[in-house]
Amino acid sequence: MNQRITLEEVSQAAGVSTATVSRVLSRPELVRASTRERVMAAVRQLDYQPDAAARALASGRTHTVGCVIPTLDHAIFARSTQAMQTTLARAGYQLLVASHEYDPAIELEVVRVLQQRGVDALVLVGTDHASGLWRMLRVWGKPTLLTWSCEPRLPSIGFDNEAAARMATEHLLALGHQRIGVISGLTSHNDRARSRIEGVRQALKRVGLKLPPSLLSEQIFNLNGGRSGLRALMGARQPPTAIFCGNDLLAAGALLEAQRLGLGVPRQLSICGMDNHELAEALNPGLTTIHLPTQDLGRITAQSVLSAIAGDAIAAQSLLPFELVVRGSTAPPGRR
Repeated sequence: MNQRITLEEVSQAAGVSTATVSRVLSRPELVRASTRERVMAAVRQLDYQPDAAARALASGRTHTVGCVIPTLDHAIFARSTQAMQTTLARAGYQLLVASHEYDPAIELEVVRVLQQRGVDALVLVGTDHASGLWRMLRVWGKPTLLTWSCEPRLPSIGFDNEAAARMATEHLLALGHQRIGVISGLTSHNDRARSRIEGVRQALKRVGLKLPPSLLSEQIFNLNGGRSGLRALMGARQPPTAIFCGNDLLAAGALLEAQRLGLGVPRQLSICGMDNHELAEALNPGLTTIHLPTQDLGRITAQSVLSAIAGDAIAAQSLLPFELVVRGSTAPPGRR
């Protein structure tokens, strides 16, 4: 049987004291980055396995952060979560990820389990949560951050979803489109989807237009949802000349379905998405979309979590920038 590596052996390999090694493992935010990286390199090289229970007892921390996202099935959440995990791992923290598939009751139970496991902080998505969850968070006493949207009750890091959708709609209006449809994700328990629809309505209202019910279709956030939404909108008595989609998967599905139906994009129909998924550039024509810096979201969230755990003050609300990326899927309205 191999002998277990000791703290002293790690300290010798890293060229620091055992107290420094212990501090890196228990309070990494208190150690200089260069020293922390040297110690963690020695830990990995020697395959040192600290006693997690002893560490938690000594420091009062488990060095874990819970992250609860709506679904594991979307690349947009995967990118931000991966960036969060990478940043936390460098500081000696492990990210525990769970999903709830837009079900507030499941989210409540998942958060309860993570709290019982002793996570040092929680990261949640959006502002739609069960009233019981808000009560749990108020009495929990540890940091909780909201992402993707902003809410005054908790520190938040996200995007102005209304403004992002408004930017996309203003692009379509500037091209000359007046009948603009929307394929949205399901709005139940999804404040981001509702905000993006509201952004479209705001942009249309400013030029004296409306979003009629016949030009709004709520769908599951995937390719098939985009296909179904396209068929629904094009079946309207006055079909749209342009469509804004709540994310790029919906937009990609709509574009593929339009091509299957023989509708030229963008000659006969313009399509705009949201997120700037890698698929957007690979499509033919390329998808016009709103770029959301999701990796920055994950990285900044992790840094804020570490600061909050250390007892430092963090911003109440942080809105990240976004930008319009124009590709070949949008153009002035043509003849059908």
